[in-house]
Amino acid sequence: MWNKEKKKVDVQRFTGKTSLIAAGASLSGEMRFMGAVQVDGRVEGNLLTTEGMIRVSVEGKVEGEVRAPHIVIDGEVIGDVYASEHLELGARARVCGNLYYGLMEMAMGAQIEGNLCHLKEHVKPLELPESLEIAE
Repeated sequence: MWNKEKKKVDVQRFTGKTSLIAAGASLSGEMRFMGAVQVDGRVEGNLLTTEGMIRVSVEGKVEGEVRAPHIVIDGEVIGDVYASEHLELGARARVCGNLYYGLMEMAMGAQIEGNLCHLKEHVKPLELPESLEIAE
């Protein structure tokens, strides 16, 4: 009945492809990447990846759209969140925007101001338009 065999994705899985926006640091503008990003500071702009994960820590704040297959939020996000595979909201998560997700876990205490929208398997909202493709 419960699928406990599925392992959670963690930032450590992306060794060598992990970026950190440290506490006290701020980033202004859109960030497109492959791998993982952990936000301990502040981001004013969109975070976008088609392969990887985004983690917003307790002290982290993002003002913009967040798109990734795997997203973990323990801090604050002001903007829409698109997690095609897995979205995890911690007890201190605060989201002001719509949530689009394949699977979602939500701890007691998480706050959402917006709509919850389950994605069907055939919908792929993370595909970037050709003009926004990530250069390798």
